[in-house]
Amino acid sequence: MSDAAAVYAVRLAEGPADLAACFAVRKDVFVAEQGVPEDLEYDGRDGDALQVLAVGADGSALGTGRLLYGPGAADVTGGDPGTGALGRLAVTRAARGTGVGAALVRGIEDAARAAGLTAVDLHAQTHATGFYERLGYAAYGEEFLDAGIPHRSMRRAL
Repeated sequence: MSDAAAVYAVRLAEGPADLAACFAVRKDVFVAEQGVPEDLEYDGRDGDALQVLAVGADGSALGTGRLLYGPGAADVTGGDPGTGALGRLAVTRAARGTGVGAALVRGIEDAARAAGLTAVDLHAQTHATGFYERLGYAAYGEEFLDAGIPHRSMRRAL
């Protein structure tokens, strides 16, 4: 990817076009590439989530992620009202290795701080734990399967 093509912006997704772009990235990465069934990927929680979108200089969607918090996220945050759940972080194949993933995580953390949260939890695919560790997350608990893929729980105080 050339330097000019690596220019991107990360922002909260707003409106139907942004949400469609988020869902398209997730479908490409999780459903098509990783074989996650659509009914697991689209779990009914997106309406309550803050969605973050990375877009290239040409307006194309490069990546996405979401933040769940409040009562609707209690089952993934252990019921802690000060903790949010980062999830569905996905970067298009063409944008991987450009910093988009880290920028999305930081964008989600900024949204969490703005919502008054003090920590963020996530369920990382085990192969990605090093990525999250470099961003300040620490793994806890045992490895578990989600959609047939090994995961670890991780947390970062904000």
